[in-house]
Amino acid sequence: MRLSFFIARRIAFNKGSSFSKFIINIAVAATAVSVAVMILATALVNGFQEVIQEKIFSFWGHLHINQYQPNAGPLTEEIPFTSRTSLIDSIKLAPGIRTISNYATKSAIIKSDKEIDGIIFKGVDKSYNWTQLKRFLQAGTLLQFNDSSYAPEIMISEYTARELKLKINDKAIIYFIQGGGLPPRARKLTVTGIYKTGIEEYDKTYVIGDLNLVRKLNDWAPDAVGGYEIMLTGYHNMDSTARYIDNNLLPDQLFTRTIRDIYPNIFDWLQLQNQNELIIIIIMTIVAVINMITAILILILERTNMIGIAKALGMRNWSIQKIFVYQAAYIILLGIFIGDVFGLGIAFLQQSTGIFKLPEESYYMSVAAVDVRWIDVLLINAGTFFICTIILLIPARIIRRITPVKAIQFK
Repeated sequence: MRLSFFIARRIAFNKGSSFSKFIINIAVAATAVSVAVMILATALVNGFQEVIQEKIFSFWGHLHINQYQPNAGPLTEEIPFTSRTSLIDSIKLAPGIRTISNYATKSAIIKSDKEIDGIIFKGVDKSYNWTQLKRFLQAGTLLQFNDSSYAPEIMISEYTARELKLKINDKAIIYFIQGGGLPPRARKLTVTGIYKTGIEEYDKTYVIGDLNLVRKLNDWAPDAVGGYEIMLTGYHNMDSTARYIDNNLLPDQLFTRTIRDIYPNIFDWLQLQNQNELIIIIIMTIVAVINMITAILILILERTNMIGIAKALGMRNWSIQKIFVYQAAYIILLGIFIGDVFGLGIAFLQQSTGIFKLPEESYYMSVAAVDVRWIDVLLINAGTFFICTIILLIPARIIRRITPVKAIQFK
């Protein structure tokens, strides 16, 4: 056993000096708090991003296939194209495709007995991925389609229902904008369901109804659609899947967009959370390092006599430095362990109870979402230990300036 490690183990957490014990406890507490905060910050950012992205994908899918329109925005009505079974079948065979659904949108104004509001009517058909939308259903039922005509039903958001004072089975008049100087065309539809995504851009904008109604209002052919909405098995492959479909499967007039391309503002906002996470990690690491530097300097000061005796007996400076670095490593490991217990404990408590609430109008969720990833925990632990230990080699170099004669006389 190396001498430096042996001495460090013997003097670690000694009870000889109440002051040094107090400083060590502060260092352990500071390291624990730093690690716990880093774990919680990472878990909260991961959970926040996962929940928001899952809501976005559940409502609008991962990919959209439309006819090309220059500078098309998320609220731009689509140019129709003929939906072909052969094209849909070939897209379904592409890697990572889960579902593909027809859709089309149309600008409209919805009116109740007392209120009026502008909306986008999203028309879907029986092939729509209702499993994803069902998770947002707050009241009522999903649309009931019929083969003879269009379903005279709509699903509105909780926000729209509240603003227009509508309830399940109430009638609402929707005035569809025709464009070209033509007057709006009105339809009286029944509210069959009320949904809530918690995402303001969706809840304030979209009403869900029958695609056949959009076809009828636009004088489209029975097989015309505004686009395909595609759900993938995993969102990480959106860009590569979009390129594959574009390059290998689609005719020239059609193109593929990811939902990130359609709603870049939401995803840019989500990416900003990574910067906040990085800032928190940097600040907490600095806090841990400063406290450990302070602790090791006090430990060196307290053990000045021991350093002088060790030097007088022929012990090298580097070996004496390692004594204090090893001792600091014990302190860091204890702080990391306590930080893991508290950080993971609070994270799992939030996962199981949802005790910490959020204003949904600001954060798009009512409960703080937590997603603990063990690789992140491992990196935080390893990074904290490595950075603190390496940086502590710098203050430990003060030992080189201590002379045996003065150190032995030091009191």
